[in-house]
Amino acid sequence: MRRLFIVLLAVLPAIGTSRAQELEPRAYSASPVGTNFVLAAFGDTRGEILFDPSIPLTDVHASLLHATVGYGRSFAFLGRQAVFLGAIPYIYGHVEGQVLEQSRRVERSGFGDARVKMSFQLAGPGALTPEEFARAPRRTIVGTSLTVQAPTGEYDGTKLINLGTNRWAFKPEVGISVPVGRWYLDGYAGVWFFTVNHDFFPGGNDRRQDPLATLQAHASYTFASRAWLALDATWYGGGEATVNDGPPSTRQNNTRLGATFSVPLPHRQALKLSAATGASARVGSDFDTYIVAWQITWLDRGTRRPEPSGAPADAAPH
Repeated sequence: MRRLFIVLLAVLPAIGTSRAQELEPRAYSASPVGTNFVLAAFGDTRGEILFDPSIPLTDVHASLLHATVGYGRSFAFLGRQAVFLGAIPYIYGHVEGQVLEQSRRVERSGFGDARVKMSFQLAGPGALTPEEFARAPRRTIVGTSLTVQAPTGEYDGTKLINLGTNRWAFKPEVGISVPVGRWYLDGYAGVWFFTVNHDFFPGGNDRRQDPLATLQAHASYTFASRAWLALDATWYGGGEATVNDGPPSTRQNNTRLGATFSVPLPHRQALKLSAATGASARVGSDFDTYIVAWQITWLDRGTRRPEPSGAPADAAPH
């Protein structure tokens, strides 16, 4: 029974950390300095939470509806392109399943953990004005980024299921984007690091989680209309968790596949549709996710718009 309790504590917080599984095509695409963008995204995430077969927890499902708003801006730093992006989600969700052959259901609603991401171009075209950006040929880009997740989400240490994680998380990442004709081939490698949650269920317990490695690969094609379609894949592994001095949870080793379609709209707007599903999952969350996102982009006042080239990158990064 004690082992059941420890594993339950270690695994169920997957509901609050499912965004570690994100698929982000063209995350290091080029844009002119002084590009601003706001976005609003609405998504539906649902699926199973998987446990070691020896644990008597069955048919555990989670369903999350989430709305996210964010703002981003590109700017010059040390002669290179840098991008800032901040976003925060609002989530409604429920979890239900069989615990020791008894049905359980819990609902939550509120803000999730906010994220801030800073990316920096290590190699590529550099920091370009809109006029320079319009004339510049596409080049391979090598970039790096740091994502910080802050403990702003709804959290109560007396509850097992929470929308926030009550800890900080940091993900350094490196990525490469290679243009091939109208294609972009992207690859990223990163690692999530987590601080300790000192108020874990049923309150006052310390929950620690080992680093969680992530790999992403994307292949996207730009059409003549400037719409683009991407095929996406990600793998993440590690992330064993412990509560106080208890035994560690099972190591995660999961793969997800997805697709993203972006359609340009008038007045520098875009609509993005994306879907992803779990291809394999050892333990943790095995979710299907569907997202509709709207984005509007503008340049700093007094800056002339660049004319679109034959096969451009997005006007704003992702």
